[in-house]
Amino acid sequence: MKIKHSRMLSATAFALLSLSSAAQAGGLCSDATLRGAYGFHGHGEILGLLDSNNKLHPFSSPSTLDDVAIVTFDGSGKFTRTDYGMINGLPKGGQTAFNPYQGGTYTVNSDCTGYMKLTYTSGGPVPAGVETDLQIVVSDDGTLIESVVYHAYSPSAAPTADGTTCPPNCDQGVQEQFEGKKVLIYGFR
Repeated sequence: MKIKHSRMLSATAFALLSLSSAAQAGGLCSDATLRGAYGFHGHGEILGLLDSNNKLHPFSSPSTLDDVAIVTFDGSGKFTRTDYGMINGLPKGGQTAFNPYQGGTYTVNSDCTGYMKLTYTSGGPVPAGVETDLQIVVSDDGTLIESVVYHAYSPSAAPTADGTTCPPNCDQGVQEQFEGKKVLIYGFR
């Protein structure tokens, strides 16, 4: 009898966990899933410039990017960001401190996928108008954001090895990923 009862409890627990996962995958995410501060770190490479046919014109050597940031989501599709980055061992844009001159918009779909559009504004070491667009996945009950950059735009860039310059086209070919984790303050998320 005890074994039968134990099997029933195990089967019930498994069913509840399965239903919970199915419900989350079926539509528990939205813009409201992201609210508050998230600590991000990123790593990747800026490979070259993309032409209007999406062909990569590589730089003589790729530039390595490392970045840390605090991104604060409002739960309604907007965020602010403060970051400090290094490109090829030098502070990004000549930074001497964290750069708060950036923000953007985001969308979280019901299946917990989405995107972020980050834009630098005037006043900081990075030129106004630099834009980074990311595809995101939200997981761990909304406390973890995994992302990859799918579009990067800069109003200016160095020429590539084959002499490609910008403007008119400053879309950059990048291979970058960022991960954000909800900031834990005083034991609460």
